[in-house]
Amino acid sequence: MNAVEIHDCAQRLYRAHGDKAEYEAARNVRKLKKDGQDSDANDWNRVRQAIAQLRGSHYS
Repeated sequence: MNAVEIHDCAQRLYRAHGDKAEYEAARNVRKLKKDGQDSDANDWNRVRQAIAQLRGSHYS
């Protein structure tokens, strides 16, 4: 995923799951790594990081 797709995915996940969005993304990372899909897991880790930034901007 490119940066725009990562950010869009993070925003959609955050709107859908609120404060649990980061957990959902991390869960996807673990599952994909377990299944040997490292590239997809890296994308989801970037989504998780983007969600963390979104959450941070809401608290400042």
